[in-house]
Amino acid sequence: MRVVSAILWLAAGLAAGAAGAQQAPVFADLDGVAHRPLEPAGKLASVLFFYWHDCPVANSYAPEINRICAHYTNFAFYVVQVDPDLTLAAARQHAREYDLRAPVLLDPQHRLVKLAKATVTPEAVVLGAQGRRLYRGRIDDLYAAPGKRRAAATHRDLREALDAITAGRPVKTKETKAIGCAIP
Repeated sequence: MRVVSAILWLAAGLAAGAAGAQQAPVFADLDGVAHRPLEPAGKLASVLFFYWHDCPVANSYAPEINRICAHYTNFAFYVVQVDPDLTLAAARQHAREYDLRAPVLLDPQHRLVKLAKATVTPEAVVLGAQGRRLYRGRIDDLYAAPGKRRAAATHRDLREALDAITAGRPVKTKETKAIGCAIP
């Protein structure tokens, strides 16, 4: 009888623990496919590109975002639209217009913005296992300051971080200052 009682108590404790465990938030992309951007799920890390559809700096990075996504196939990539007023239809139109190839997630309540501590668009945040932030900041140094665009980027911060993670090395520069539009 004691053994049965102990097993029942153990089972009840495990069930209560499982019920209290938090799962990573689920976001649907523009096609309705569910994603857990905080869980890399078989990839080295998740890369969140915080993006505001009305930001000219963010829009100028669409081709580079696509190139990064195509090159680093061992990462899970997401474009996180931060405008709380952006409709699904407008987001779809924008994704087509700028040929955004990574899953686009709408974050109207800024849940991902707050978790990643993103402040501007475009801003890249790389999250490893258990949501550990491995890098946060600019994609590269194409913009020296607001309104001051270089002819070409000279430092590719995000690519350097992804290369380090791929090689199993620590990211040398874990945070850089992103230049762009303040998140509304």
